[in-house]
Amino acid sequence: MDEFLWLLPTLQNSSPTACLIVQFLVFFTKSELIAMAELLRLLLRVSEKAANIARVCRREAPLFELLIQEKTGDDKNKKFVQDFKTLADVVIQEMIKHDVVAQFPEMKGFIHGEESNKFENGLGESVTVTVCGTEEETAALLTTVLDGHATATALLAGAIHQDLQVKDEAAEGLELPLNPSDLGIWIDPIDATSQYIEGREEEVQLGELCPSGLPCALVLIGAYLRANGEPVIGVINQPFARRDPSGKCWTGRHFWGVSSGTVNASSLRRPAGCSSAEGELSVVLSVSEKQAMKDALGPLCGGKLMYVSGAGYKILCVILGLADLYVLSEGSTFKWDSCAPHAILRSLGGGVVNLAECLKGGPPTELDYHQPSSGHTGAELWANHGGIVAYLDSKRLARLIGALSGTI
Repeated sequence: MDEFLWLLPTLQNSSPTACLIVQFLVFFTKSELIAMAELLRLLLRVSEKAANIARVCRREAPLFELLIQEKTGDDKNKKFVQDFKTLADVVIQEMIKHDVVAQFPEMKGFIHGEESNKFENGLGESVTVTVCGTEEETAALLTTVLDGHATATALLAGAIHQDLQVKDEAAEGLELPLNPSDLGIWIDPIDATSQYIEGREEEVQLGELCPSGLPCALVLIGAYLRANGEPVIGVINQPFARRDPSGKCWTGRHFWGVSSGTVNASSLRRPAGCSSAEGELSVVLSVSEKQAMKDALGPLCGGKLMYVSGAGYKILCVILGLADLYVLSEGSTFKWDSCAPHAILRSLGGGVVNLAECLKGGPPTELDYHQPSSGHTGAELWANHGGIVAYLDSKRLARLIGALSGTI
């Protein structure tokens, strides 16, 4: 906007048309900034709606049993013997798509998610799940999916169409130099679905890792530039962050980050001490990580490796400073897992790189989000092949790569 504002004093004696042109440019640029700030605020609102849907679906065990379905074929993550989705996953994804397109129609066709919106009901009928214009219409569609279970239908439809507001003062005052028509979105409606389905109600103190359980299940919404795949906006919602004082219900929390050009803003501060490259490193891994990787990392970590569930939660541990690095040698994470936390890491000075490319000796290659992987089909088109490393400090990343080079 400033590149146009300086012209106004020089045009005081110019023609009215020239002044109007500059004023229009200032107004148009300002409108874009407002639109992008509003997109962030919208993503925060839909993430909270998503978290509420996740909690509603878990509240009643008999209801929850209706909502689980095993993935098959190309939709399945090859890492798991059994890979499940829930109707909560599908409903959340479709709700986010619906609400974003309603406010920013120029983003239609550029909002992608992990889940297929096909769900099979108890009669073996395949139903396409969508969010309709009214709560009544959505309820009617969900009745078909849920075999006429009126209570389940009413709870879900009500949660989908609920008008939830999120108070975040830092996001309220933000202006972003981005245009919605330049962006795409990746959604993981419930990351760590297996932890969500199992439903173990682990609870830890703030500032501690949660190895498994409901707190590892996250809603991830990330925006990227269509032109080059750079992640620019990330929103993470943790629906099961802590219990309320009654001990009966869960409450959540959210995090966001923006990184675009010279703008780096976040709901979080960069963790203290993460710029020191000295001492032992703390690394989070998947339990299923290769033994060779565990053996190579052991000396760097004083023999203490940490194992937690969920790709998104592992990266969140790095964001929060609970771990220095997250390392995965397999291509078993996907664009929807990494886009949102990657944007937040970038806003704090970190990133997510391709492990295989780093081990070749070249400069770290940050993940991008706009192009499918050639030679693959189904979900594998969007896998992060070659493994990943999430980091906050580039010196610690360099130490890790140096230790792994020639050993993996």
